[in-house]
Amino acid sequence: MRSLTALFENNRAWAAGRLRHDPEFFSRLLSQQRVAHLWIGCSDSRVPANEIVGMAPGELFVHRNVANLVVQTDLNCLSVLQYAVEVLRVEHVIVCGHYGCGGIQAAYRGERLGLIDNWLRPVRFLREGAAEQLEALPTEAERHDRLCDLNVIEQVANVCRTTILQDAWLRSQPVAVHGLVYELDDGLLRDLGMSVAKANEVAERYARARGRVIGRQAEE
Repeated sequence: MRSLTALFENNRAWAAGRLRHDPEFFSRLLSQQRVAHLWIGCSDSRVPANEIVGMAPGELFVHRNVANLVVQTDLNCLSVLQYAVEVLRVEHVIVCGHYGCGGIQAAYRGERLGLIDNWLRPVRFLREGAAEQLEALPTEAERHDRLCDLNVIEQVANVCRTTILQDAWLRSQPVAVHGLVYELDDGLLRDLGMSVAKANEVAERYARARGRVIGRQAEE
C-alpha cells in the first residue's frame, strides 16, 4: 500500500501557511458558514470550484459529480440543494460544466465504461435529442463542446424544476439559478445565458439559452 505521507506533509504546510498569513483563519471557520453561492460542478480534478472563482474555504458551498448532473432521484444532490437553499439561504445556485469533460465525451461517443453508463444516461438522451444540430458542426471537438453547453442548460432547468426551488420561489425567497461553463484552455468562465430567478421564467429562459447555443454554429 502506498503511503499518504506526502499528503500529510502538504496539509501541515498548508495549515501553517494559512496561519502565518491569517492567524484567525481557522477560528473563523469554526463559526457557522455564511455563503451566498451553491456550486454544482463536475468531479474533474482540473476544475477546483473555490480556486477558479477566487473564494476561500467557507465562502462557497459545493456539490460535485461526474458531468455536473442534477437528477431528480439523486438524494445526495437534492439534499445538498435543499440545505443550501433552505438552511444556508444561498442567493445563487450555479451549475458549472467544463469543456473537455470525460463524462460528456463518453456519453457523446456511446462508450461503455461500466456502472457509470447508467449515471450518464441523461446525457445520452440529450445527445440523441440534439443529434441533428450536433452533427451539423464540422468537428467532434466542437460537437463535444456544444453538448457540454446543452448539458449545463438542461441541468439548470432540472434545478429549477425541483420542489426545492419551486417552493423557495413560491415563498418569494430571493434565489437565482445560473448556467456557466469553464474553459480549461484559458481558465475563464463563460455565461451561457441561462439564469432564472422566478418559476415563470424557466420555459422562456430555457428556450432562449438553447437557441443561443445551437445558433452559434451559424456564426461559426
